Amino acid sequence: MSFITAEAMRSLEASAFRRGVAAESLMDRAGEGIARRLLAEFPKPGLAVGYIGKGNNGGDALAALRHLRAAGWSIVLRGAYPEIDWGVLPRRKLRELGIAPSDQRPDPAGHPGPCLLLDGLLGIGASGPLRPPLAALAAEMAELRNTRGAVVAAMDLPSGMDADRGDGDAVTADLTFTVGAPKAGLATAAGISRAGRLFLVPLDELPLPGEGPLQLFSPEAFPGLLAPRPHDFHKGQAGRLGLLAGSPGMGGAAVLAATAALHAGAGLVTLHVERDFLPSLAAAVPPEIMVRASDDPVADAFDAGHQALVIGPGTGHASVAWQQRLLERLAGAPTPALIDADALNLLAAAGRLDLLRPHHVATPHPGEFRRLAPDLADLDRLPAATAFVARHPCTLLLKGARTLVAAAGESTRFNPTGHAGMASGGQGDVLAGVGGALLAAGLRPLDAASLAAWLCGRAAELALAEGPFTPAGATLRHLGAAVRDWQECRR
Repeated sequence: MSFITAEAMRSLEASAFRRGVAAESLMDRAGEGIARRLLAEFPKPGLAVGYIGKGNNGGDALAALRHLRAAGWSIVLRGAYPEIDWGVLPRRKLRELGIAPSDQRPDPAGHPGPCLLLDGLLGIGASGPLRPPLAALAAEMAELRNTRGAVVAAMDLPSGMDADRGDGDAVTADLTFTVGAPKAGLATAAGISRAGRLFLVPLDELPLPGEGPLQLFSPEAFPGLLAPRPHDFHKGQAGRLGLLAGSPGMGGAAVLAATAALHAGAGLVTLHVERDFLPSLAAAVPPEIMVRASDDPVADAFDAGHQALVIGPGTGHASVAWQQRLLERLAGAPTPALIDADALNLLAAAGRLDLLRPHHVATPHPGEFRRLAPDLADLDRLPAATAFVARHPCTLLLKGARTLVAAAGESTRFNPTGHAGMASGGQGDVLAGVGGALLAAGLRPLDAASLAAWLCGRAAELALAEGPFTPAGATLRHLGAAVRDWQECRR
């Protein structure tokens, strides 16, 4: 599903209206969808404050508030303008809600549970800086967010953000519920910094836009990618995965990657290590993981008949012989492989990016990407990713505030899941293990990489119930629930 401009969004809506779809029906469906996702993220009722402008964006917030109140939430309204200035539909939604806007700043301390601030001040038609009286309410939201732990949820896009470019003096949201289709500005660097976690609220009356240069990766747009297993399924069909991971002082990376592969459904997971490294792993490796130590673990891994390999997590202290052997075996091996971390650094240092093949997934973070392609590192991420895969025929998973997954001849995919609390060591190792398991299960590299990014980000979102910071171990614990969320289109 492509990111689209504001003009394209208005065209979709106009087409629906010509077919007889009522604008109020779209508003009601949008409000219901936003509320359903909010209730899934915040199952414990609290205080919900609607910040309402005078346009239909405020109507979406009012429609959502009605469902939140029915679920036990306390509701407060803050209106930027007198009701007489509101549009017809927002006024109708206000009457359905049956309460009047308050002229008092809300106090979250008087209410148990979370405090949600629904940003319905401006929609996609707005441009320019926020002006009074909108600016005062935006500042109030920011103050409650920064000092009182309130969570800002934007209707469609943060107020003040340009829908196409993502710039502007916009509200900083924690969650953005983009309605109907994702707006182009949300995928820009400026948009990402303001939008927080991005949720799609599809509307049956509005057809999902087809393929474009950048697609939002979501269950609705890629149905069937994780179909239920047949009832007579066995571990041999789930995929045999080998890992070349870990080295002295870096055993945690190997353990995280291998454990993540188990949680992502791999049938048989084997960790191949150098013989003198085995004692460091004995106590840390889960019993389900097989460990094979030898004098030549690279050859063992490539010759073992694995259906996929994960190469690189925590291998920075591997021997020179290990490194040389890896370069030799990558050259002609047909086994699908996810190449991560120190293996990517090895390719960069050796000047051997020519070894990357269509059956490889490369997963650099920004620093590793700079080492791989210094001439591309300062470009915007989308053209940088596109240029890289045109130059090197692999699938590129470019990590960052919003992961991009690119392959030559394909639309680049934008991952909407995850949050800033994931900024901690080990998350990339978990991602590598999940991606490797999906490769071993037979998914093509582009799908395996995209789904791995989505699942890890979603698992980290589910871990927010434990606190705002999510270590890699917490992401691991929630991978199963993330798989279920994908299968059931819950996010």
